Amino acid sequence: MRNMKNKESRIKIALAMLFISCLLDLPYGYYLLVRFFGMIVFSILAYNQYQKNQMLFIVWAASAVLVNPFFKIALGRGLWNIVDIVWAVLLIYSLFMKKQQENL
Repeated sequence: MRNMKNKESRIKIALAMLFISCLLDLPYGYYLLVRFFGMIVFSILAYNQYQKNQMLFIVWAASAVLVNPFFKIALGRGLWNIVDIVWAVLLIYSLFMKKQQENL
């Protein structure tokens, strides 16, 4: 069980780093790859939160829909940069929330 939590933490950190790297000027294919990976991770996080009856699943599910690479939502570069930062902060914050809950 501990290994699974550690794996989830690493995936959240990796996804947060990917979203931060989206602030750079990179090839379009990179952004598509990040969107695909983000959709998968957000979907898994939403499912896990739903299983635990926690309301955070709504945030992760909405994020999976927004980031999906198949039915793209055009927000413009500036707004996507803001969304990427918000996602990175949420992912890192969720790690601290989880550790706090474990310590209680």
